[in-house]
Amino acid sequence: MKIVHVVGAVIENEQGQFLCAKRAAHLSMGGLWEFPGGKIERGESHQAALKREILEELGVGIAVGELVEDVVHQYEHVKVHLITFIAKIVNGEMVLKDHDEVRWMQRGKLYELEWAPADVPTVERIDVVGE
Repeated sequence: MKIVHVVGAVIENEQGQFLCAKRAAHLSMGGLWEFPGGKIERGESHQAALKREILEELGVGIAVGELVEDVVHQYEHVKVHLITFIAKIVNGEMVLKDHDEVRWMQRGKLYELEWAPADVPTVERIDVVGE
C-alpha cells in the first residue's frame, strides 16, 4: 500500500481562531474540510514543505510553530501520514487555489464542519489543548 507523507498547517489568528479550508469540489475528498498543506517533497523538512505548500495554496507566508499531531490514516486506496503544526500568517494576502472556501473558526466550533478523516485527530487535539 502506498504511503503519502503530508503536512498540515493549523493556522491561528490573533483572536485565537483557526483557519479551516474546504477542499475544492474537483479534488479527492472534495467538499470536506481540512487544515491546509500538502505533500512533502524529497529532501524537504516538514517545516519547509509546509511553508511552500501554504504559499502555493493560499498565497501567504507563514511561521511554523510546534507540532500538533502525527497521524497515519488508512483511506481506501492510500495510507496518509499527516503531521500538523501550529502556524501564523506573517505576510501576503490570501488567495484560494485548492479550496472552495475558508473559515476562521473558534475552538469548540470546529466540529460543526465535516472534516477529512485524517484531519479529525488534529481537531480533537486542538480542543483538548485549549481547555
